[in-house]
Amino acid sequence: MTMPRPPIILCDDQVREVETLAALLSQEQIADYFGICRTTFRAICARDEEVRVRYKRGKAKAIAHVANGLLQKARTGDTTSSIFYLKTQAGWRERDREDDRRENQEADQNSYSDEELARMLNFLFEDVARNSTRIGVDRHPTVAGEES
Repeated sequence: MTMPRPPIILCDDQVREVETLAALLSQEQIADYFGICRTTFRAICARDEEVRVRYKRGKAKAIAHVANGLLQKARTGDTTSSIFYLKTQAGWRERDREDDRRENQEADQNSYSDEELARMLNFLFEDVARNSTRIGVDRHPTVAGEES
């Protein structure tokens, strides 16, 4: 009968080092750094509160440092930094002109009466019919209630 291996436990120096490493590496990379299996490092984080807290603190400190640098650049007028900050922190998003045209078109379509829409459709059908006779198509649909 085989005995299960004892769980790997990080020494105090390694636990402290996790905080420093977390600023630069993912959990998988930290596991590689310590020479342990990636699932083993995740299991250590799950069972050892201090390792988990140090990992999260290390990540948070690094993010805060980078975010502070970004904010300082944005405050000095760096356009790229300002746009990035507003997209990530204020919910701004880029829209292309096609989105604007689509919205305007939808708004325009909603403002037409049924009769106006029917007249426009018939005009389009007639235009298609005029152009289709050149390729041998001789009929076109009509909108209900309109004569062709």
